[in-house]
Amino acid sequence: MTDPYNVLFLCTGNSARSIMAEAILQHKGKGRFTAYSAGSHPAGQPRPEALRQIESAGLPTTGLRSKSWDEFSGPDAPKLDFVFTVCDNAAKEQCPYWPGQPMTAHWGISDPAAVQGTPQEIARAFRDAFAVLDRRIGLFLALPLATLEQMAIQREIEQVGRS
Repeated sequence: MTDPYNVLFLCTGNSARSIMAEAILQHKGKGRFTAYSAGSHPAGQPRPEALRQIESAGLPTTGLRSKSWDEFSGPDAPKLDFVFTVCDNAAKEQCPYWPGQPMTAHWGISDPAAVQGTPQEIARAFRDAFAVLDRRIGLFLALPLATLEQMAIQREIEQVGRS
């Protein structure tokens, strides 16, 4: 087996969408992928609603934490193969240099943490965001990465973000 692909999910606060994406890919990637998440201005801890959504899907939450993207730009950082922004703010920011010159794409998702309303409405927003991430990650996992050329992979990962 070849080394796993390293994938970083970015969102400004690294408290909800990117944390959920990390958990989904880490679980579904089954050793073919190592998932990470980070933010430009990390909130300091994952949103409890995101952790509840991850747990309700039967995925582990151990080790999930809100962290700065600076952890992934230094000389000791893992070589990244893919970087996906999952919020519009992070997509507009000037990102640091990523070791490995990863392929990048924007997979924008509405922010469930911004939803105000009843606890049921907030929980639904987190479920909806999780479902979109789960679907997109499923499409990403179905790509025959080992046999596609770089340009084809780039087109495909950008298309996943539009699905």
